[in-house]
Amino acid sequence: MKVVVIGCTHAGTAAVEQILEEHPGTQVTVYERDDNISFLSCGIALYLGHKVKHLEDMFYADPKDLEKLGAKVYMKHDVLKIDSKNKTIMCEDMKTHQIINDTYDKLIMTTGSTVAVPPIMGISDTRILMCKSYAQAEAIYETAKEYKNITIVGGGYIGVELAESYANTDHKVSLIQSRDQVLNNYLDKDMSQNVIELLKEHDVDVYLNERVTGFTRDDDDSILIETTKADHKADLVIVCTGFVANTELLRGQVDMDRHGAIIINEYTQTSNPDIYAAGDACTVIFNPTGKHAYMPLATNAIRQGALAGTNVFGNIKKYMGTQATSAMELFGYTIASTGLTLQHALNSKINADTVTYHDYYRPKYMPTTEMLTVKLVYNKDNHLILGAQFFSKHEVAQSANTMSVCIQNKNTIDDLAYMDMLFQPNYDNPFNYLNLVAQKALAKEREVKAK
Repeated sequence: MKVVVIGCTHAGTAAVEQILEEHPGTQVTVYERDDNISFLSCGIALYLGHKVKHLEDMFYADPKDLEKLGAKVYMKHDVLKIDSKNKTIMCEDMKTHQIINDTYDKLIMTTGSTVAVPPIMGISDTRILMCKSYAQAEAIYETAKEYKNITIVGGGYIGVELAESYANTDHKVSLIQSRDQVLNNYLDKDMSQNVIELLKEHDVDVYLNERVTGFTRDDDDSILIETTKADHKADLVIVCTGFVANTELLRGQVDMDRHGAIIINEYTQTSNPDIYAAGDACTVIFNPTGKHAYMPLATNAIRQGALAGTNVFGNIKKYMGTQATSAMELFGYTIASTGLTLQHALNSKINADTVTYHDYYRPKYMPTTEMLTVKLVYNKDNHLILGAQFFSKHEVAQSANTMSVCIQNKNTIDDLAYMDMLFQPNYDNPFNYLNLVAQKALAKEREVKAK
């Protein structure tokens, strides 16, 4: 069987490795239009903040690694056309401009995503940078040496992480967000406020409810950022306004959602049985709602890619879906989340409610301890756990993983309230804080029932 993989970032790399690990000798051909593979864009902020010394360390695979496994890897090759009916592709060697025609038995689309560039006047200015690829990361790092007044547009994960890195390296930082909070895909507004206060404590100016409408240069050659509320000045602007699926090659040939992301089934298979998709190019099954959604996360990409590599040989292993579990470290605090926020649950017409636990993560008699905030989102009708959010100086990221498993397994607040968890004063109280937040939810429901 001949398998062609188009695009070789996280998902593509995982797919190739899985195919050749399980079926050595399979004819695998990779076409990648960039000159590198598997770059971790989350490493951009780490490199900028000097936590990672070499940007090259953020590649977790190399084309030569895949070639050693037996794959044919064509870098700087741009696929121009896919004919899914005849199972052919047309490709251009970007160095020689030679046109190559190829065929496949099975196709794996791992073309990833591109930065969602908003249609704003002046956005093509050379001092307005995007943030995703290796080349963009290099530009961000180099310009940081020259420019000190930085404005970040977009308050998602990348925007917030970059704000921290710039603030920690002696820059004047502003963050402009069109919504009334930051990290709106992961946190409710009250939890988001903790992040905003943390940014402000480190001299980051946060502007909410401001949509950027244009960029110009003023008389002193600064960038003038025009918003719906005010004008701001900066030496350099980083745009972090999300990603869009890179799926133009299959437009009209497989089913896609309204945003252009490829819809896959539980075997990562598209509506064409000979085409599989994984990573940022496609949707995920979001377990808290049971619906397809677009969530471009590296964790989803790697899992889907590996499954695509298995399932091209037959529908062997199902995709378990995702809870969109994620975490970040910000100025010494851990922020983590999984599943639905309360607002997203209500928007999905779920009869949801929430409780917040705020206390020390371990006994006060220990030499040190830290405050912990846990927000639990649950379904009032059936008590199913829908989501959780965490904020603490204590490392609570692994608790988000625990809650992810609870959502995956359809556990209820009744289960979590008395679920077996260790007690040891170094780590927690006799009841773990996850038990305690669930007990708080049960108490709230008893009160409601009693009225």
